[in-house]
Parts: sequence; C-alpha cells; structure tokens
Amino acid sequence: MEERVDQGAGTVSAAVREHLRKLCLREFPCGAGSWNKSRFLPRTCRVWRELVPREEEAGGPSEETVEDLLGLVCSPQSPWALLEDSSAEDRFLRQLAITNPQMLREDFLYSYFRSLHLVDKKVSLVDKDLLKFPKLEELVLSANEIKEIDAFNLPPTLKVLELYGNYIASMKCLCARPPPGLQHLGLGDNKLLGPLQSVYITAQHWPNLVSLDLGFNDLTDLQAMVASLSTLQRLRLLVLQGNPLALVPYYRGFTIDSLARLCVLDDITVSSSEKHLFQGLRHKGDFLAREAQFVVTIGNIRGVLDSSVLDPDPGPQGPFISYSYYVTYDFVEDEEGEGSEYEGVLAEIVKPAPSEEEAPEEAPPTPTAEEAEEEAESVPSSLSQSLELESGVSAGTPSLPRSLGSDAEELAQLRPRMDFRLCPSPGTVLFSTVRKPWADVIPCSYEMQHSLRDLVPLKAFLLAGTTVTIVEEKILSWPVAPPPVDFPTAGKGKGEKKKEKAEKDKKGKDKAAQGEKERKDQKGPRKKRGLSKELRQDPPILRVLGSGLVVLEPLLAGESLVSTLCKFGVIRTLESDRLTFLRDSKNKKAKKGLENDYHPEPLSVEVQIQILQCRSAEEALRTLVV
Repeated sequence: MEERVDQGAGTVSAAVREHLRKLCLREFPCGAGSWNKSRFLPRTCRVWRELVPREEEAGGPSEETVEDLLGLVCSPQSPWALLEDSSAEDRFLRQLAITNPQMLREDFLYSYFRSLHLVDKKVSLVDKDLLKFPKLEELVLSANEIKEIDAFNLPPTLKVLELYGNYIASMKCLCARPPPGLQHLGLGDNKLLGPLQSVYITAQHWPNLVSLDLGFNDLTDLQAMVASLSTLQRLRLLVLQGNPLALVPYYRGFTIDSLARLCVLDDITVSSSEKHLFQGLRHKGDFLAREAQFVVTIGNIRGVLDSSVLDPDPGPQGPFISYSYYVTYDFVEDEEGEGSEYEGVLAEIVKPAPSEEEAPEEAPPTPTAEEAEEEAESVPSSLSQSLELESGVSAGTPSLPRSLGSDAEELAQLRPRMDFRLCPSPGTVLFSTVRKPWADVIPCSYEMQHSLRDLVPLKAFLLAGTTVTIVEEKILSWPVAPPPVDFPTAGKGKGEKKKEKAEKDKKGKDKAAQGEKERKDQKGPRKKRGLSKELRQDPPILRVLGSGLVVLEPLLAGESLVSTLCKFGVIRTLESDRLTFLRDSKNKKAKKGLENDYHPEPLSVEVQIQILQCRSAEEALRTLVV
C-alpha cells in the first residue's frame, strides 16, 4: 500500500496509507529482513497463507529471536515502541508484523479494520476507497477539513460516525444514503446554520439512531428541531448545548418534556423530577418568546488611586477640578429587538467622539461657582442630575456626556484623549455604570437586564467575551469673566452722575447683605471676592485605570453564572495614600503606622453575568408572547 501514499492527498484512503506507513510494519523490528530471514521459507509458488515461519530452523548469530523483537515494540522505554495513546489495532498489527509479517497483505488489512480514527489528518474528502473496508463499524474523522460528505462512499456497516470540528454546513449531504444501522452521529463544532437543518434529522434518515451530538453549531429554531427529534424513537442521548437555540430560558425544560424517552441531555442525566417540573410545556412551544435573557451585575470597585490629593489647591481663577469613577463593559447589540429601550435601569452608551458636523449647536447651561466648589469636595450635583435624566439606553447618546464645548477646536482637543478601550467592539454597545466620587470602596450597585432575540451574533459574542474597564473622569471648571460694561459719560451732568453712583452703591450693599445672610443660613464657606458665579467646563479628560477580558464561554457551555473579580494590579502609591489618610483622618500621629504596614489593595471590580434559565414550567410560561 505504501506505493500510493502521495496519490489522492487529503482523502481518507490517503490518510489510512500514511498511517500504515508510520507504523513501519515492514521495517526493523517488524517485517522480514536480515534480523529474521532464516525464519521464513524461500518464496515458492505456494499461496501466501502457506508461508509460515520455519520452526525447525534456528536463527543465525546476527538474527534476533521473536521474543526480543516483541520486546522492542512493547517496552515503553524502547525507541521502537508506539505512543501511549495508540489504538489496540495498531499494537496488534505491530506484533503481527513480527510473528507473521507475510499476512500483512492489502486484502487482509482492509478486512481487519473495524475502527478507523483519523483525527487532525487534514482530510477533506471521503473517497470511494473507504468502501473497501467491509467490516468497518466506527469511523472518526474529527478535527479535519471536511466541508461535505458523499454518503454513497460511507460503508453500510457503520454504527458510529464522528465528524467533530470540521466545516460541514448542512446535513443534506449525509442524508442521500445514510448508513442504515448508524447508532451514534457526532457533528459537534461544525458550521450547521439556520432553522432548516431540522428536516434532515428524522427517523426517515436515521431509524436506529441512539445518540446524537449537534453541539456548538449555529442552530437557531428549538421548536422545529425538537419536533424532528421526536420522530427518533430510539434516541436516548442528545447534545445541543453551544447552539444559539440553547440560550433561551426554557431550553432544557421544553426539550425534556418534548422528548419523553430521552435519558441524557447535554451530558446531564434527565431526572424524573425534571420531567415532572416541566410537564405540559411542550404544548406551549409556539407561544414561548424566542429570546435570551442576561443580567449583568457590577459590584464594588477597590484599590482606586485618589488623584485629587495630588492636585494643587485652586486659586480664585480656577481651575476647580472634580473626579468621578465608573465601569464600562460591552454587550452585543440586538438588531432584531428593541435594543435602545432598557426600562428602569440607569445605563449609558459610550460612543466614539462625534464629528464636527454632529457637534451640538447649543451647550447645556454651565454650573455656578457655588456648585463648582461643592463638586471639588464630593459628587457634583449637576452630574448626578444629568445622569438621572439619561436613564435608559439610546443609540444617540454621545460618548462623552456633559461635554460642554461645541466648537471644532474643543472637539479637536478631545479626540487625542480618547482611549481605544473606551470604544465598543464592532456589533456591540458600550454600557456604563453611574459616575461615583472617590472612596476606598466605590459601590457601583449596577444591574442591567439584556433581552436579545438575534441569537447567532449573541453566540459569537459569548465566545469572544466582554471587556470590563475602570475609567477615571476628570473635569476642569473655570470662572467665566463678566463682559465689560460701558458707562457713557457724555450728555450727563454732574448731578445725574452722582445720582446714578448712589443708586449703584445702594444696590451693591443690598446684594452683599443678602448674600451674607444666605451664606450664614447655609453655613457654607465664604466666597472670595471677585469670583464669578458662572463657570465653563473643559471637555472631560478620561483615563483608563484598568481593563481586562471577562470570559463568557462557560455560559455557552451550560453554566448559568460567570462571577469574577477582575484584578488590574496595584496603582496606588504610599505617597498618595498618606496624603489621603492625612486629609481624612483627625489623628495625624497614625501616619507612621501606615508606612510600617503598607500593603496597597490592587485595583479590582466585582462582575457577575448570569443567563436566566427557567426551573419549572410555571417560570417558562412567563415568557409567553403576548
């Protein structure tokens, strides 16, 4: 068989020949050669079955005994030994090549194999030479490059067919003439796509099928798939996880109730209690909402550097600096659903900076000087109000909220400050928690429910994961200089000038007295003279403190919750923590203790992403389409 190794590269038969060549069945210590030539009769006209070893003739001094040769292929320490994961068939052939190498003829090898495992051999074509194996019962062609199979080239004796990890896009090719006695079919991790694949999974094509694995494809229609599977009377084991259709909340319950004979679903035994809990759900299949539901929860942020202690005190002319912190994550955008309507939860889409043409014409009103001083000490009140007004999600929300500059110059200054980690990936939307002031532990208290109907992009998103980012937002505010006032002097007499001056002095005293009274009532700090009440804000300066990927593939593989603590390393320093401690602590003598036992906490944020799953028929009925 070795003479045709290079013919038909990429076919099953070529892979078989290459496999036999690597077994070295005709090379030392196997086969016939100088190491055992005296053991065999000279070639005559007799048939090959009569060519048996000569028991009566002793080997020469340069020859090896059968026991020694078998030891060379069986001993784990021998360089001629097979790998540990070699099949029993390969081990038998190696031993047979020593004890009776004349038997290894092509017709014997074809009739010998009952199982073929050709994994990751770059096979792309199942050729007709496979029919030469008259007793083949198991064929494993996983991790190859097969896109389509001619079912007429499959031996009718097959009972097990595994095609995991290939590029098969439709089962139609397998249904032309499927092996009638096939009991297990493995098509996981292929390219099966769409709702029409269910028409090829019926008892008409697979009457004896006991086990079926269609996991990790792109099958989307659960109701149609289950209707076809219900015709397979002998089906007991089924794998559908990893498909978009398995992401709906009622997937497991609906499948169990529809396939009463099923024993194992997604490698989990179907219990009698499960059957009872989901009883009757199969009758409501057409009315169940075909959407997946997720809940994203973001908890506490820890280990944030307090940047405000490193800034100089603002002078009368500013700038007044405020800091806030928030977390962003991206999630797939639902093109079929109402992706912009998230009721009852505060979320904000962060988009790239708008172009000059999209810049708003009018800026929101600027805060007063009193508000600016309050912002420097705690959470800006105007910021909280603006976020409350922005509850819900809108595709038109700008990426940098409260950016008050609307002219091209401010936008040009803003663009270089944008970090690519603040922009969503293609096909996703960037969500943000509420801005919070600095604290040793910043509670985000964020929860968002996502309902998605377009399940195929959702699967791709779960495979890719989501990026979680902690952002620091810095805003500088400046007093607005009052416009100059012209006081015309011509045409007025001295009496009129004195009268106007007296009226202005009186108004100024009244205003000063009223302002002093208000300050006393509010017990607030005394304002410096000459400070304007109107402030203008620079565009926000965003700084990424930490960013990392959260793996979501377990949700696709059957897990209901991904809970993780995202750690981004230590960003706090002894100097900054000492300044923060001295600012917040009344005990100045505790400074020494901080330095002696200083172990800064790493920057981290708590993240949980849960896929909602129904635990009973009653819960599933809540997803009925109204």
